[in-house]
Amino acid sequence: MLIDVIRRFRLVAARALCVSFCGLSFCLVFGALIACSPTYDWRTISNNASGYSVDMPAKPGADVRSIDVNGAPMRMHMQTAEVGGAVFVIGTLDLPDAQPATQQKALTFLRNGLARNVGAPPEARAVAVPLATGGSVPGFDMELSGKAGAKEEARTIHARFVAKGAHAYQLAIVGREQPAAEQVDQFFQSFKLY
Repeated sequence: MLIDVIRRFRLVAARALCVSFCGLSFCLVFGALIACSPTYDWRTISNNASGYSVDMPAKPGADVRSIDVNGAPMRMHMQTAEVGGAVFVIGTLDLPDAQPATQQKALTFLRNGLARNVGAPPEARAVAVPLATGGSVPGFDMELSGKAGAKEEARTIHARFVAKGAHAYQLAIVGREQPAAEQVDQFFQSFKLY
């Protein structure tokens, strides 16, 4: 599901790049003289409906879809931004209740699904996810690499999972190669729950 949304987003981004022919021509013509490096235009996004704020590296797009979580239909709201071939994603899954068992089932579903997308084991490490009001809630991080999609293209994924109230969150950076460590840190360390 996450890979499908990213593919759709990348197709739209590719079409937009074709429209900006002048910028692309500049990179091609002067590529031997100067390197065209990704431009990160960090901005803080506040999502009151989903209960978080985060720094995104470009203006994000949005999508909402219904997914089946172990037989229960749930809505997932996504914000995505692409820079330099890496897609930055925040998915918010609306849970039917705020019970710890429901939260855990949703987090396990998201973690296993993401790992399955690249054929990697769903190994994770604990991390504290900050609250905007101070303190933190427990979450976990994963770093994955493998092959994804029908073409089995190499992908790396850095992801964070956390639940609070009636929401489960999945943050991810997906690309052929991950961006520099400072860009990864900017994204994950800026994420705060309300």
